[in-house]
Amino acid sequence: MPRDNMASLIQRVARQARITFRSPAGPAFGENLHRLQQLLDEVRAEDLHLAPRGPSAAAAAGGGLPWAGVVPPVSYMHICETESFSMGVFLLRSGACIPLHDHPGMNGMLKVLYGTLRIACMDTLPAAAAPPPAAAAGPCHRALYRSRQHYTPASPPCLLSPHTDNLHQIDAVDGPAAFLDILAPPYDPQHGRDCHYYRLLEGSSPAAGAEPPGLPREVWLMETPQASDFWCGGEPYPGPRVCL
Repeated sequence: MPRDNMASLIQRVARQARITFRSPAGPAFGENLHRLQQLLDEVRAEDLHLAPRGPSAAAAAGGGLPWAGVVPPVSYMHICETESFSMGVFLLRSGACIPLHDHPGMNGMLKVLYGTLRIACMDTLPAAAAPPPAAAAGPCHRALYRSRQHYTPASPPCLLSPHTDNLHQIDAVDGPAAFLDILAPPYDPQHGRDCHYYRLLEGSSPAAGAEPPGLPREVWLMETPQASDFWCGGEPYPGPRVCL
């Protein structure tokens, strides 16, 4: 597709997201979702006026660490939000991780703009009669550890639904990374859509160096508070304006 009208691409993504998630239970949802996925797959960093960031500037500002009390490990650029969806860009510093978390009752789409992300995806499972591991010190949940894959700008979007791949952990691999993110509907604690964080209780963690054996496999997750070394700052969005 010609790339001579950068503003129209992200605008068309937003318009298609509004159409798609206005009626997520409607008969045309699958077709609309596929169209949105196709549009999202076309988006590149330059379409949003973003350039890959080297780690040196952030490390200098942080006193040797990319986020040593100065620069947050993750930043968010807000693009737009309606009652049915939100869209923005997450920027991860080198070595940063968005811990394992859920998206209650939500659909989501993630498209890498630059860098490499390692994404571990899990599904929640019904409660079991068997007790959780003895190491558990908080509320526990059974889950299916489905996959752990690397995503780059050449990869198709990573998709999640209310029931599939709804929990995920996102790690920046070998440098900083950024991704365009669509959540539908947006987080809203007053309507039961609050973010919860988890820790894997058995087997290799999603961030481990070697691929865990036997995926997919059942695991136990323990609900935890937000990690003290993770927080998300805000940055202005420099790309084309989106009007809905």
